[in-house]
Amino acid sequence: MTRPLDRVAVIGAGILGAQIAMLAANAGYKTKIYDPVAGAFENTYTKIWNDLKAKGVTPLIAWEKWEAAKKGVMQVGSIDEAVKDAQLIIEAVFENIELKNKVFKELGEKSPKDCIIATNSSSIPVSKMEASSGRPERCLNIHFYFPLQGVNMVDIMGGTKTLPEVFKTGVQWIISVNCIPLKVKKEILGFCFNRVWRAIKREVLYMWGNGFVDFRDSDRAWRVFTGMKEGPFALMDKVGLDTIYDIEMVYYNESKMPHDKPPDALLEMVKRGELGVKSGKGFYTYPDPEFLRPDFLTPKED
Repeated sequence: MTRPLDRVAVIGAGILGAQIAMLAANAGYKTKIYDPVAGAFENTYTKIWNDLKAKGVTPLIAWEKWEAAKKGVMQVGSIDEAVKDAQLIIEAVFENIELKNKVFKELGEKSPKDCIIATNSSSIPVSKMEASSGRPERCLNIHFYFPLQGVNMVDIMGGTKTLPEVFKTGVQWIISVNCIPLKVKKEILGFCFNRVWRAIKREVLYMWGNGFVDFRDSDRAWRVFTGMKEGPFALMDKVGLDTIYDIEMVYYNESKMPHDKPPDALLEMVKRGELGVKSGKGFYTYPDPEFLRPDFLTPKED
């Protein structure tokens, strides 16, 4: 397949932003990343490396290619430098609509007029930000999961004015970084698989937050049923519990249904700084989480 473009910029070097940049660099794209926190990319890279090594994962990018992929990501000190010659920008900042609109406005003002601007939002349709960019016809949702672990599927969805050729370029780019595009034909909150995953999150959080089921048993059940190494709560730890809370509030603010509201217990964890892998403690404690121990699935009373 012909490469759809050559130059990619990623804004935000958190858990997903860093992985997106790694995938792009590994595929041979000229890749820049910007984060306002100095050293964010290096720090995130180390956390992901340690996490996947601890779990014995065979990653999407072979271990021996990680260092080259990291070196292929140019870390820059400003948004201006990141986007000045970009053909595709993927915004991967916090799940906050006001912040995303602010970033989209800046990206629209500072990037080339033919550049595609995408959001890696986990839930928010790009139609909520497209006007801020000044070029709604060139905006997309491109939502990654945890690609370096092998979850190499990507939701892609257009906004209200996205051109068909822009959508096609997005699909081609996703394929070129060895991921599977999940094409959403018309706008829906949560896109394709993320909407399915969100239904699981909502139910296990509800059962835990209201004292029905210990979170470990939900994870045990999921692991036995699916054969996966991580259950829903371990996965939420990996994403970041602050991000999980923000995503759940997007759904709640859309529906206003009580069952969609994340439990107060989750908010309390966030306030305490118990954010999961990135803070060292969430539902589990890292770098040696309980769910990775050999006896986690051993039948026992306690």
